Amino acid sequence: MAVQEVLLAALLLGELCRLGGRAAGREGAGFSPPAFPGLGSHGDRCFSQLWGELHCSAEGRGSSKPLLWAPLAKVSPGDPRGTLSPVVCPTAGTVLPGRAMVVNSCSSATEQLCNFICDCSDCSDENQCGYLRGSAVLGTPFTCDFEEGDCGWKDVSTSTYRWVWGQANLAAWGTGPHSDHSVGTNLGWFMVTTSPPAKTTATAWLRSPVLQEAAATCEIRAWYHLSGSGEGAHGLNQTECPVLQLAMAHRDEVVGLWQSPEHEGEGWHQLVAYPGRVTEQFQLIFSLTQPPMCKAELALDDIIFRNCGLQGHGRQECREEEGRCGQGSCLALHRFCDGTDDCGDGSDEDAEQCKSFTLCSFEKDFCSWKAEAEQPAWERNRSLNLGCGYGIPTRDHSSNSRAGFFLRVGSTLGKGSGGTAKLSSPTFQANNSCSLVLYCHLHGSASSSLSISYRTKTTTHLVRERRGDLGNCWVRERVDFKVTESFEVLIEGVAGSGGAVAIDDLILSAGCMREEGVPFPILLPSQAAAGPCAAGEVACEGGGCVGAELVCNFAASCAGGSDEKRCGATTFEAGPGGWHDVSVGRLRWAVQKATEHSSTTLTGDFLTLQAGEGQMVDAAKARTPLLGPSGPACTMKLSYHIHSGSQGFLAIRVWDHTTGTTQLAWHTQGHGNTTQGHVSVPLGERRRPFQVELLGLVDLQDSGSAAIDNVEFVQCLSSAGPPGHTELSCNFERGMCGWYQDQSSDFKWVHSVGQGQGSDHTTGSGYFLAADPSAPWSRGQRAQLITYYQEPTATQRCLSFWYCLAGPQIGTLNLKLQLEGGEETVLWTQQGTQGSIWHQGQATLPTTSPQRYRVAFEALRDRFLGDMALDDLVLTEGPCRAKLSCSFEVDACGLVASGQHTWLRQSNSTGSTAGPAADHGTGTATGHYMVVSTGRASLPAGHVVALKSQLYQPSAPIQCLTFWHQLSTETPGSLGVFVEQSGERRKVMTVSTMKGSTWHRSHITIQLDGDWQVTFEAMGAGGAHGYIALDDLHVSDGACPEPASCDFEQDMCGWSSPLDPQMHSFAWDWKSAVPLAKYSGPEQDHTLGTKNGHYVHFHTSVLGPGGTTARLESQHLSAAADSCLRFWYHMDIPEHLSYGELRVMLRSTAGQRMVWTVAGHQSQGWQSSVVPVQSPSEFQIIFEMTTWRWPMEGTVALDDIMYSAREGCQSSQDVPVEDTFPGTPVAQVVLSLLLAIIVLALVSAAGWYCLKQRGAARRTPAETNTPQGFDNITFRDVRAGLKGSAACPQLLQNSLFLTAQQIPEGSP
Repeated sequence: MAVQEVLLAALLLGELCRLGGRAAGREGAGFSPPAFPGLGSHGDRCFSQLWGELHCSAEGRGSSKPLLWAPLAKVSPGDPRGTLSPVVCPTAGTVLPGRAMVVNSCSSATEQLCNFICDCSDCSDENQCGYLRGSAVLGTPFTCDFEEGDCGWKDVSTSTYRWVWGQANLAAWGTGPHSDHSVGTNLGWFMVTTSPPAKTTATAWLRSPVLQEAAATCEIRAWYHLSGSGEGAHGLNQTECPVLQLAMAHRDEVVGLWQSPEHEGEGWHQLVAYPGRVTEQFQLIFSLTQPPMCKAELALDDIIFRNCGLQGHGRQECREEEGRCGQGSCLALHRFCDGTDDCGDGSDEDAEQCKSFTLCSFEKDFCSWKAEAEQPAWERNRSLNLGCGYGIPTRDHSSNSRAGFFLRVGSTLGKGSGGTAKLSSPTFQANNSCSLVLYCHLHGSASSSLSISYRTKTTTHLVRERRGDLGNCWVRERVDFKVTESFEVLIEGVAGSGGAVAIDDLILSAGCMREEGVPFPILLPSQAAAGPCAAGEVACEGGGCVGAELVCNFAASCAGGSDEKRCGATTFEAGPGGWHDVSVGRLRWAVQKATEHSSTTLTGDFLTLQAGEGQMVDAAKARTPLLGPSGPACTMKLSYHIHSGSQGFLAIRVWDHTTGTTQLAWHTQGHGNTTQGHVSVPLGERRRPFQVELLGLVDLQDSGSAAIDNVEFVQCLSSAGPPGHTELSCNFERGMCGWYQDQSSDFKWVHSVGQGQGSDHTTGSGYFLAADPSAPWSRGQRAQLITYYQEPTATQRCLSFWYCLAGPQIGTLNLKLQLEGGEETVLWTQQGTQGSIWHQGQATLPTTSPQRYRVAFEALRDRFLGDMALDDLVLTEGPCRAKLSCSFEVDACGLVASGQHTWLRQSNSTGSTAGPAADHGTGTATGHYMVVSTGRASLPAGHVVALKSQLYQPSAPIQCLTFWHQLSTETPGSLGVFVEQSGERRKVMTVSTMKGSTWHRSHITIQLDGDWQVTFEAMGAGGAHGYIALDDLHVSDGACPEPASCDFEQDMCGWSSPLDPQMHSFAWDWKSAVPLAKYSGPEQDHTLGTKNGHYVHFHTSVLGPGGTTARLESQHLSAAADSCLRFWYHMDIPEHLSYGELRVMLRSTAGQRMVWTVAGHQSQGWQSSVVPVQSPSEFQIIFEMTTWRWPMEGTVALDDIMYSAREGCQSSQDVPVEDTFPGTPVAQVVLSLLLAIIVLALVSAAGWYCLKQRGAARRTPAETNTPQGFDNITFRDVRAGLKGSAACPQLLQNSLFLTAQQIPEGSP
């Protein structure tokens, strides 16, 4: 049949559209629906919704929605546009596009467009084909990474539920992909579904352009990310999951290629599909179907077509074991007459050449094969009749059609899964030239198996066995029989739970000569011995049975440990030890004995790569049985050998059969020589059964080789930890103590002496843990550091630690607690840059008795530029002291509320009390704060509710308390702040009115003589509505600076960078002048003039598509009639990259205006500036680094910002001048001496006095060494017993603080 009408859809469930008389009417009008072979009166479940959506929605009724299907018209010969002719729907009269435009720069024939072969020298004939000629990001040909557009993929949905081209939305964390897969950040692009249905089941359809023929080796890979807001694990409803399918439309039908597993984990997952040999034009269709209220969202990225082009014409030199195809290429002799068009022109399957082979395609019957009378039995069937279950074949091999027949292991009629179906051949004569080729399909279960044996009158010999899940494809297998007596071929299949086993196209060679006579006796079912164990049990070698779930769980359950013998731990001396080959390509894994001619240095028996029989071009794969569960310390050790070029590799992956996902655990590349060694591969904690997968790829024809040996699993028992697993105090100098990588995480914490962050906290030169979300290997959502489950505790304990969160866009660090069998609880969290400085965090671990518990540090990749680090973890008895910083994101930080209708901790998105639309710390509706309703119904006029802190233990004689507060605009009441120490309570602040619904910062300097605590009191004013809110309390050493003034030695003094991801801006960082490899800055600060001083800085190299600005904002300041802003800035931007500028802006309710700017330039040292400030209303000062072109490589830094609210710039006698480089003061001194000599010769003592005054005014920091009033103090953290530091990169100087009495008058 010529290319006919093709339905654009996938295999989905639903009800068949009742066409009835309407269909007859259309047929009478000259239109007939496309015929589907085998579509009975009850319809086909897989096509029911497809048929309904396609034909019930847009048949000549003026619908504006696009039809989902159209005939794939033959290409018009000589069409200069290189596109398909338009397709006309006879019913609706709608012109449908045949394919997206393909630019054809070399005027190649239309049949050569989108055929996976570069016929043009620039490969322009292979663009917009559902792929581009290549991906610059991935470095792979025939790839669509969606970075340059949709590659020709078109949304053809029939409802508002549809596909769009989009990017990640960091503001909607947890409701969709947080990054694309190609780039790994929110800057990358992908296709994503949008507007999911609320009340009905709906499908979103995505269609490729029309593609030409595909080779038998064609492989399609893509990455998808499924997320949603339904119930169940990871946000997806596990009882009614969305279904993603990939289908192929060719000829007159749609066949499924791939379907998502029933249970999905979070993150990006890879799909692999094999369309098989396609001899005509075809299209691919992605569809996502989801039930009502699921609200799932699916993203699709990085679609790659591999080995899909047919072999080109041209004569090759063929080897002795090869034959020649009709178009001139060479093919191995054993691949002729094997039921697959390997040559691409059909010459290897020529009927005349293959007439001596015996083929059984099962299209009519069993041929000469016989299904033995047992349950289960081999049954002849086809996809049209079997529906569209996950493991069921979606087409046969013979015709690549849903209407084609094959054999499948049938049901066991209620006896449960696991029975063996047997298929036997006729009796063959003894010979050594009989071979069998067949195509097998094992999918949906890790325990399915297929074995090929031969049996004589006395015994049965196993020749080949395939086990596990090979994917939704037909896999070629070939076996040779060299038997000295008459024999039969026996094919046995076992379908595991949820899986299917099928075979098709059994081809016997000419050497298989039938022997006439009495057939071998067959054991009848009644004669078969019953197994000793019940369903779901496994027999032990020494007798007895154990549950199947206890096999290969790293703990012996059988006497003698037979249940753990064939689980992958082996020396291969007694066989594969549980490893089974699951290759689908031309390489396979097999056990081999070392000989003097072996290419490997391994001895004895080992597992090695050999030539395989599959038709794909892919790495060889071998898997263990299902293992686990395992503990956090679980490690696999092995010896390996590889001799290969750079294209070869060995790898270990962990395969989760439940979700169908894999994780790379270890990898080594070929280097053109022999590499060998021993390796320990961390497997980590796995709560579900898993399989270890071994991958290998070498060129055997180029003397390549790869092998492994001596495999063992250590410390894998989940119920018992290794020595030291209870040690949670750790400085990481000698390892990880009781902390372990969560190997199931998306990326990893790195145990290192530096990842660009600088020095550790313990010694300044030791180890710490770092997580870098911008590293190339970092993908996915989170990295976790976990412990084993600890014994229940009846007392509280305090876990303190030092952390760094640095960089222009860094994510979130969490500390979590999990009770055994319970949910996780966040104990501590911090988000966004805190500067390249070590900070101390702490959290009280609650009592857990009688349950065991574990703790985990979690790095969230919700931002992508920066670094996270951990060091010096200390666990002590008793609760933690009062927290010096509190964002209220986790809890109330020990603050206790009193009174009725009192203070509540809430977020705007979940709170029950009126409050701010967003918190101050995160700037989002999900951020938390403390709030109290001051309306008269909750807090009558004059009534007071209090919020009291824990006792603070002073570490300096003067401390600064800062907090952010917001009062509603109408009658909010008043907020009073009280400080209590030594039994004395005094009021230090009252706030009753504010301008606008914004967060304001207040500070209180406290002179200390002992422990102290603060109380916040809200008093009602009798208004109908109102609220008072608090957020981000912080206690630091030293006196509080004036608002918007900061030398950055202690902290950021209220200066911050906005976190709103919609602004696409970056954060300024806070650091010392100690050099960092990743984000460099000035080698001296301005305040101290040393590398130990601090400043804020920004590295301009990150400016670009992800954001063109970096903002630093002050707190809200009162209206200013004549105020002054002084600051020092440092720029070092090469002239040829100076496209941006540093600005100072004032922002108020009236708008935003720029008051100062300087263009980017090369370093001139620290320079000062003075800016008059005037604003009739409350305002903020904003420093903004911006650019209009990139790359822009360089740094800008700010230091010693001083804002004088009551003093204008002209009234100051101390006007800063430009700072200079070291060495400049020498020239200045010489010049001053010359001036002095001239002045002394011309004037009197009065002239000398004037000169002295001028010199004082021109003195620079370089001339005065360290400014007065600063002191560097090294202290010891009493609780941790470790030397601390104020800066992440530098330990030696710590806890710099400045008291009010030490500030020299007139300092900049």
